[in-house]
Amino acid sequence: MKDNKKVIYWLLTGCFMIFVMVVVGGITRLTHSGLSISSYKLISGTLPPLNEAQWIAEFDHYKQFPEYQKLNNHFSLKDFKDIYFWEWFHRLLGRLLGVVFIIPFLYFLLKKQLTKPTIKKAIILMCLGAFQGFLGWYMVKSGLVDRPDVSHYRLAMHLTTAFITFSYTFWVAMDLIYPVKKEINKHIRNIIRFGMAVLLIQIIWGAFVAGLDAGWIHNHWPLMNDGEWMHETVTTEQVPVWKNFVEGKSGVQFVHRYMAYAVVGIIFFIWYKTRKLQLTLPQKNGINVLLLLVLVQFTLGVFTLILQVPVVLGVLHQVTAFFLLAAMTFVLHRFSK
Repeated sequence: MKDNKKVIYWLLTGCFMIFVMVVVGGITRLTHSGLSISSYKLISGTLPPLNEAQWIAEFDHYKQFPEYQKLNNHFSLKDFKDIYFWEWFHRLLGRLLGVVFIIPFLYFLLKKQLTKPTIKKAIILMCLGAFQGFLGWYMVKSGLVDRPDVSHYRLAMHLTTAFITFSYTFWVAMDLIYPVKKEINKHIRNIIRFGMAVLLIQIIWGAFVAGLDAGWIHNHWPLMNDGEWMHETVTTEQVPVWKNFVEGKSGVQFVHRYMAYAVVGIIFFIWYKTRKLQLTLPQKNGINVLLLLVLVQFTLGVFTLILQVPVVLGVLHQVTAFFLLAAMTFVLHRFSK
């Protein structure tokens, strides 16, 4: 039997591992661990240093780069080991994720357990995974030259691609879980598509906030510093003005904090537009979960901001964004097929 339950479990396992990757990636970013490994070795880099001499050699290598020279020159070997762990673990999970996708795919292919459409979708998935791995290293490289911090643009590409890869994997799994197609309400589907687009834009600006450390300023809500809805620094940090909204700390935070209202608004609108329709149980449950998650996410965002991004809340905020995207993907699927 093609596209059987084993294939579904394989895809959902991939979804779970991408989720874990995103969580560990968030911890890596919030603990400033991402530049602790300044080289990329696909095979030999799988194992961490195994003795004191290897640790000292790795630490000496780290000392050659701007992060140590400009920020962490007070680090002891123990401090280095602490940040090294998260980056190493993040990369290890990436390798394991590659194995989890490729080996079962080859097995199912040889056993002829995949339909042609699923084979094509699986190949797209693996291309997305490979691209994600490349973006990870491309991001790290940006922090090894002059500035001891990665490009927030590259960080956003890396994070957003991870979210999109998860969303697509989840979508392919649901194609198999719900094989029977039904009539769709195109008007509602298009509203949900718009909601998905707004959510993805919000995720990108969330990555900008993380990449620029923009969560450590204007730590008030609902107003910014000095009791302003739009602080003067929103438009004065960068020249020309438009650059503030993609490269200025105040401007990027301004976009992220007010786009949060748009995300909440569009999800409430989806709920409002569907409340009197005859919905299937998955559709109804999906919308209810979506509504709950967006309220939780909004609340987490507020507390993450006013408490100046404690690691636990920062990670929870990112994790809930992941769940919110999963719920939006599920709802869009149930109103599309």
